[in-house]
Amino acid sequence: MAALQLERRDDGIAVLRLDRPDVRNAMDTAMLAELDAALAGLAADQDLRGLVFSTTSERALCAGADVGEELDAAGGVARMEGFARLYAAVEAFPAPTIAVCVGNCVGAGAELAAGCDLRVGGDNLKLLWPGGKLGVPVGPARLVPLVGLAKAKELILTGRVVEAAEALELGLVTRVVAAAEAEAAALELAAALAQQPAANLRLLKDLFREYEGTKYRVLRENAEIIAFQREGAGLPYGGVRAGSAGTAPPS
Repeated sequence: MAALQLERRDDGIAVLRLDRPDVRNAMDTAMLAELDAALAGLAADQDLRGLVFSTTSERALCAGADVGEELDAAGGVARMEGFARLYAAVEAFPAPTIAVCVGNCVGAGAELAAGCDLRVGGDNLKLLWPGGKLGVPVGPARLVPLVGLAKAKELILTGRVVEAAEALELGLVTRVVAAAEAEAAALELAAALAQQPAANLRLLKDLFREYEGTKYRVLRENAEIIAFQREGAGLPYGGVRAGSAGTAPPS
């Protein structure tokens, strides 16, 4: 896995580390394909008690889409379909998921974090949903259940940065620690999950998913983002797109 590191631990916890530090783990088509394959394999493990999404760099969990990736129009659609598969796979993942939210969690990075069941924040956290700036119809499906409709509207429509203290206040993260300690804190949380029978965790997660109804909202939102790309607006790639320059992640 060129862009991912997968660690399988003896306690039934898996750690999936994003590993493109030179671009702050921005996701390109190849990385999305690796994530798709890794999540499919992990989801099939009936003994898995939890999955931690982490990073090899404290600078970012994920800075969003790789706007420097050279793509034609068909490639842009294929990449957006990859994002849709990622969001659906995280939403449907049968075992509890934990995100290590350090540095930039922007766009797809914010979506990945919001799609997880639990989140631990680093003190350098910068969360951002840039849909309002880029016109991408994504964000409400996962953010509204976490912070409520009014706050989700504010964060998505303004595209402002949410730093660690506010993320904790909003309940977006369960705790904030030094960035260097964030993965260890997430693994400590995962260790508590590892004490429970895997079947019990899966049953409870199914109940939560049914209660939240996120499956149907994510399916609708995924259809919207694919249509958005097909219609020629779309995410930036190759550095720019018509009518919009690619946006740099917050530093």
